[in-house]
Amino acid sequence: MLSENMIQVTLLSPLLLLVASVHGSPEFHLPIDCDDIYQHDNTTPSGVFTIYPGGPNSPLQVYCDMETDGGRWTVFLKRVDGTESFYRSWKSYRSGFGNVAGEYWLGLENIFLLTIRKKNELRVDMEDWEGGKAYAQYSSFSIDSENVNYQLHLGSFTGGDAGDCLTNHNSMKFTTFDKDLDTWEKNCAQHYLGGFWYNACHWANPTGIYAPHNAIGLDNVQVIWKTWKGFNYSLKTIVMKIRSVKKCSCTQ
Repeated sequence: MLSENMIQVTLLSPLLLLVASVHGSPEFHLPIDCDDIYQHDNTTPSGVFTIYPGGPNSPLQVYCDMETDGGRWTVFLKRVDGTESFYRSWKSYRSGFGNVAGEYWLGLENIFLLTIRKKNELRVDMEDWEGGKAYAQYSSFSIDSENVNYQLHLGSFTGGDAGDCLTNHNSMKFTTFDKDLDTWEKNCAQHYLGGFWYNACHWANPTGIYAPHNAIGLDNVQVIWKTWKGFNYSLKTIVMKIRSVKKCSCTQ
C-alpha cells in the first residue's frame, strides 16, 4: 500500500515536469521591455503589451513603438489629446497613471526598473498644430531610485531637428507640486503645472497643461519644447520613449 508521502510525490512529479517544460519552452516569454518583445518576434506591430521589468509577479502594461527608427521603443510618457491631467502628486508620478492606449505616464518606479536592467537611449517625438514634426535623441537615459528622488542621468544629445532641451535638466531630481526638489526658490511644478526633472525651472515642459496653441494666456505652463517652438508654443503631441542599446548581465 502506498504511503501518503509516496502518493504526494507521484501526484507532484507530472506537475513539476510540466512547469519545467513550460519554463524551458520558447513560448514562455516574460519580456522586460519592448526591445525583448521585438527580439522575440520582429513582425510585432506597435500597440499595448505586457512587460515584466519588476519580475514575473509584476506585470506592467505599456505602449510599444515598433515603427519609429527601427522600433523597439518603450513609451513612458505620451501626450496626444488632453484626456489626462498631469498636474499630479508625487505618489501618482511614482506609481504611474493614465491609459496606455492613450495618454499616460508609466511611473517613476517602473522607469527606474527599466533603466537598471539595460542601458537605454532616449527619443522624444513631438508634433505642432500645423502638422510639423520633430524629434530629439540622447545617447543614454536612466534614473536613480526613490531613495535619491529619481535623479536623472542623461547622455549626450545625438541629434534631431527639435534641438536639445533636456541637457538643462540633467542631474535634476524629480519635482511635483507636493515635493519640491528643484533648484528654484519656488516650486517649479506648482508654478508651471506639471511634474518633471525641473531645474530653475525648464526648457521643456512635457507634463504641462495640454491646450491648443494660443488657447490659454499663461506663459510657459503648456506642453513646450523651447529649442523647437519657443517658450510659449503649446505642442499638439509629445512622446518620450527609451530603447535598449546594450543588454546587461542582470538577473531577476
